Amino acid sequence: MKKRILIANRGEIAIRIIRSAHKLGLLAVVFQSDKEPDALYLKYADEIIPAHDLLLDKPIFLDMERILSLAVEHQIDMIHPGYGFLSENPDFAALCEAHQINFIGPSPQLIRDMGLKTVAKSMAIKTGLPLVPGSDGPVPDAATAKVFADKIGYPVILKASAGGGGRGMRIVEKPETIERNFKSASDEALAAFGNGDMFVEKYLQNPKHLEFQILGDKYGNVIHLGERECSLQRKHQKILEEAPSASVTPEMRQQMGEMAVRFAKSIGYYSAGTIEYIMDEDGSYFFMEMNTRIQVEHPVTEIITGVDLVDWQIRVALNEKLTLKQEDIKINGWAIECRVNTEDPQNRFSPQTGFIDKIHFPVGDNIRIETGVQSGSIVTPYFDSMIAKIIVHGDNRSDVIEKTLKALYEFSLIGLKTTVPFCRTVLQHPDFVNATYTTRWVGHVYKPEMLENEEDELIAALTATIMYASEYLQLSSDVPTYKNDTLNVWVLNKRLNY
Repeated sequence: MKKRILIANRGEIAIRIIRSAHKLGLLAVVFQSDKEPDALYLKYADEIIPAHDLLLDKPIFLDMERILSLAVEHQIDMIHPGYGFLSENPDFAALCEAHQINFIGPSPQLIRDMGLKTVAKSMAIKTGLPLVPGSDGPVPDAATAKVFADKIGYPVILKASAGGGGRGMRIVEKPETIERNFKSASDEALAAFGNGDMFVEKYLQNPKHLEFQILGDKYGNVIHLGERECSLQRKHQKILEEAPSASVTPEMRQQMGEMAVRFAKSIGYYSAGTIEYIMDEDGSYFFMEMNTRIQVEHPVTEIITGVDLVDWQIRVALNEKLTLKQEDIKINGWAIECRVNTEDPQNRFSPQTGFIDKIHFPVGDNIRIETGVQSGSIVTPYFDSMIAKIIVHGDNRSDVIEKTLKALYEFSLIGLKTTVPFCRTVLQHPDFVNATYTTRWVGHVYKPEMLENEEDELIAALTATIMYASEYLQLSSDVPTYKNDTLNVWVLNKRLNY
């Protein structure tokens, strides 16, 4: 009998995992949430389990006990948590083990150790990874935090020991604000993670965020697949990623990659994961943390290396040995991923919910689309605002920037505003073109008036109308068309001088 894999997640990552499950001959099982009953991912699954979570205080995807209860009832063999809350929750991984269900990811203890940043840092020290100056572990109170801050110099950053996603973090510019920031960060961390422990680090003013993708099996084999640049962030949430990074030389890549592999081997790590580095303006870099899951931006690494990370996650969970050697990993070209969020970049990225009247994605051999929506989908307030990812491959960085920009001009969505106009603006800004952007770019450089045209929604409506009509029109011979006979929107925009 085929093994049955339950995907304890939704949206585009659920569809992505289903694709790998089918390739490996597994039956894909998903939950149908009452809060999203007509979700696109449901149509790709082999079996659907009704969640009946309409009247519950949280969606099924956040309810560990209910997930395990239904998994046992439906005789599930394996659970893939996707990314997000459950993927880095050691208690959920332990519950899977207790019910003899194969959790696709590392062991509960590894998740627990790496989730506590102070523990991860102490382990990193043992393997020789450089660390940002700061406290060696949690500090008991604001007064102790101030002692460290006075020693290493302001500004400093207070970080939750068990934090992630920007929660439980505060930048402190001067001594008199440290007590207030310490309390608010600790309270936020306690509410979000059940742990209010805080530590102190020197705050790098204009850093870059780099992450090395690693892959390991249960037999001690670990490789890295190069780095991703994830510096385009807003409130510690990534918006656009690229691989490799223009800030990393081949020599640095080898050194940083070897450190990442050495660290992973030292803790007995298996499955997919990332070693996160922060790079200062002078090119010096420091270990920041380890993420014990597949990342949202994993496709850019897959595209430039040809390695299917989700396949290998599942195969490692099935006790397969890693057949890839480090010398097998070659970087081919460049890739950029743009996250399509239903947010208004002209209004402080405020979330957009409602009905998607019409959505059109770019097509091409160099374009990969990961999405959880289609025309007619409803974006609800219950879940994350990311509805799709547009991933583009090019021969080199300048080539992929040009191709990504073209792809974004070919995208349209009628009904809700998205971050696509923002991504177009980023790709054309000198700081991005010259690869000098940092994690502070959005907060310190971006202004809503930088968007190319304030009538983006009107332009999208116009282009979508033309796409509706294009199959009935005799298009001019000098206007390129795609396989589905839709008009090349990028060409249209250029002709209309938008």
